[in-house]
Formats: sequence, C-alpha cells, structure tokens
Amino acid sequence: MTSRTASGRLLSDQLWELLEPLIPPPSPAKNGRTGRPRIDDRAAMEGILFVAEHGIAWKKLPTELGFGSGITCWRRLRAWQEAGV
Repeated sequence: MTSRTASGRLLSDQLWELLEPLIPPPSPAKNGRTGRPRIDDRAAMEGILFVAEHGIAWKKLPTELGFGSGITCWRRLRAWQEAGV
C-alpha cells in the first residue's frame, strides 16, 4: 500500500524539493491557446508513482485521488523521459 506523508502526499516535501528542479517547464502556448488547465507537476509525479507502485493500467488511475487522469500522467512521464529526466 502507498505510504502517504502527514500532509497526505505520496512525495515528502524534502523529496519534492530535490526532484522539482529536474522537471522541465511546460511548453509555451501555441497561438495563444492553452487548452485545459495543466495538472500540477507534483500531482502528476504522484500519479506516476501510484501507477508504478500498484501495477495498475494508466486508464485505471482514479481521478478522485487528485493526480489527474492516467493518460495525463503517462504523457507527462513520456515528456519528462524525452527531456532526459
């Protein structure tokens, strides 16, 4: 089972402080269009960790947990991998 910190997060603040500088900034808006609001990078990372720990399919990630959709987390993981993170 996933262990959460006292704040209810999967990533401790100390670990996130180490990881956050490695995350590339989001791509700029194309033609001034931004689309849906972007899920926070920390939430996406926690969603990725949840899927990895529980061995569930990306599409099965419960949105009620606040990590965004599984597809969003998968896309973020792919983008970070392509950026060399």
